[in-house]
Amino acid sequence: MSEPVLRVRGLAKRFGSLRALDGVDLDVSEGSLTGLIGPNGAGKSTAFACVAGAERPDAGSVRFRGREIAGTAYHKVAALGIARTYQIVQTFADMTVLEAVTTGALLRRPRLRDAIAYAEEVLEFVGLAEKRYRLGRALTIADKKRLEVARALATQPSLLLLDEVMAGLTPAECRDAVGLLRRILESGVTVLMVEHVMEVLMPIAEHVIVIAAGKTIFSGSPADAVRDPRVVEAYLGSPLEHHEIQRGAT
Repeated sequence: MSEPVLRVRGLAKRFGSLRALDGVDLDVSEGSLTGLIGPNGAGKSTAFACVAGAERPDAGSVRFRGREIAGTAYHKVAALGIARTYQIVQTFADMTVLEAVTTGALLRRPRLRDAIAYAEEVLEFVGLAEKRYRLGRALTIADKKRLEVARALATQPSLLLLDEVMAGLTPAECRDAVGLLRRILESGVTVLMVEHVMEVLMPIAEHVIVIAAGKTIFSGSPADAVRDPRVVEAYLGSPLEHHEIQRGAT
């Protein structure tokens, strides 16, 4: 069996007296959509930051395509093929949509003309081509999230880390986002996704990893996740909420 595209073992990170991560393990298979879930404060975004190079872990291993990258600088991780979005949308408010996506494209295409041309292709792919000349600050929340995905895709990643891209979206916007996710997967990009909108995540994720209090407590299929007592106790909540999520996972 081939090694996962991303393999994390024993990831630990402290911020002063706060132990944000205390032994996170996760595997992400090539071409899959893997969900990373857990209660607020579980350490999901910190795990993303450590994988992407925004934070240096205190302990543990992060292997990407067989290469150890724990502690590698953010820009070097991006050059290797990992891109991410953020839980709190990070748009360049005074840039146009096209300019913002071009900044991502410049990673692989240092000639500005080539970067702009590729950014145009990415905007067409994500459905923002008609808004290419709008300023980032003028976009809706849904379009700001789409812009973040576009900017990440413009770096041509092989692994895309998505941090709560569905948060704050209407049901119709969530459906559109799922359609975009499916197109991203079809294009050959592997996705690791933090998400709280479980009714959306469970039907599309092939694998689910659950962390609580900085530790991995479950790794398996969505259907098994909603039946696991540790997951129910740590995250899924009330019987009604649990029932609704089970419906989405089956």
